[in-house]
Amino acid sequence: MILFGTDVAANINNSLTQKISSLKQNAIIPKLAIIRVGNNQSDLSYERGILKKFSGLGIATQVYEFPENISQSDFDSQFQEINLDAKTHAILLFRPLPKNLSDKFAREKILASKDVDCMGYINTAKLFSGEIRDSGFAPCTPSAVMEILDYYKIDVAGKNVVIIGRSMVAGRPLSMLMLNRNATVTICHSQTQNLAQICSQADILVSAIGKAEFVRREFVNEKMLVIDVGINVNSSGKLCGDVAFDDVKEFVAGITPVPRGVGAVTTSVLAKNLLRACELVNNQV
Repeated sequence: MILFGTDVAANINNSLTQKISSLKQNAIIPKLAIIRVGNNQSDLSYERGILKKFSGLGIATQVYEFPENISQSDFDSQFQEINLDAKTHAILLFRPLPKNLSDKFAREKILASKDVDCMGYINTAKLFSGEIRDSGFAPCTPSAVMEILDYYKIDVAGKNVVIIGRSMVAGRPLSMLMLNRNATVTICHSQTQNLAQICSQADILVSAIGKAEFVRREFVNEKMLVIDVGINVNSSGKLCGDVAFDDVKEFVAGITPVPRGVGAVTTSVLAKNLLRACELVNNQV
């Protein structure tokens, strides 16, 4: 079974249409601020996807682009100005920042009510304490994985879930979301020994390491569901995931493709979180 994220995204978008209409009837236009430093190609690709989807949904966006050589003090000052703008309901900061910049100030100062991708310390604490289900915002990419599982009615309770990758963008927060659903979680990384063997025992395998076509046949089993979070370009210049799709697809029970997989859902989750942030600040819930 191919688990298409595009179908999941369409379902989420349909559920958002009425909320957007209700807000606009009250003269409220949901607005996202995108903050980008430099011109990283993966950031630009994600940005284009957001602008296209949000334009179609009727959501306002404003891109703040800063040069890579911006000073730390200037960046922090600009961030805080955006953070305190009453007309901005949510903020998305592309990370990691260039090596000359730290995101520490942004993570400390971002208002939890605008932190729709769980960058700040408050929402991160809620995520790791298990309170994110009741309040706050989980990161969009891990949330997109959970949306796909929910759409296809895949219950993770009691399942052996193996996640390759331990970044704060995907691997670690996803492990918390899985634990909140009573999955048994193993996190693998660059220092993990016998990686393929460990992965091959999973009921659900999630790859989020950013290595093109790294996961191959020896990592999987015929009863496994494979969720590919990676977005890469292979040696042929073709967009691909962390999983060698053609090598694996006939030997698993289900798999997400790249493109039209997790990435397609991520922007819809971002829109969902933005609308919730907008509703909360305007007492529309």
